[in-house]
Amino acid sequence: MTSATTFYDFETPDKKGEPFTLSSLQGKVVLVVNTASKCGFTPQFKSLEALHQKITAAHPDKFTVLGFPCNQFGSQDPGTNDEIQTFCQTNYGVTFPVLGKVDVNGDRASPVFDWMKKEMPGLMGLKRVKWNFEKFLISADGKVVGRWASTTKPESLEGQIVKEIEKAEKTGKTSSL
Repeated sequence: MTSATTFYDFETPDKKGEPFTLSSLQGKVVLVVNTASKCGFTPQFKSLEALHQKITAAHPDKFTVLGFPCNQFGSQDPGTNDEIQTFCQTNYGVTFPVLGKVDVNGDRASPVFDWMKKEMPGLMGLKRVKWNFEKFLISADGKVVGRWASTTKPESLEGQIVKEIEKAEKTGKTSSL
């Protein structure tokens, strides 16, 4: 999708393999995370859920975390989409959307990840995701406004996320849902 200009121009498989149009999130600030169920960073699901709950309580319908399971790093998410959903809900109480499994690098990379990496390359211009639980912050108008490595704790992003929500509220770009 070379004509895409925002995050909301894409669709990706949902947990059932059906198309999930990212435009359904338009007006929300979105923290995109490539996740894995069997990684040393997997406990971040707990912090991501806490962050999601805290910000959503303070700013209803203005924010979401969006998980994209990926099995490209050490085969650390080998399960089916159903198994991944059950794992996230049972072990971490995840309520934010966890979509269908995707590739984030290579020839079969999800187009939305190709776009995000191009919009905001990593350290030293790196245009690939380095590992599980890398994070991208999407503004309410669909632009990539932040990117962090796996080692960045989700709770440390709260201030930047709230700042994006407040900026969108001032310009009238947040969701009215």
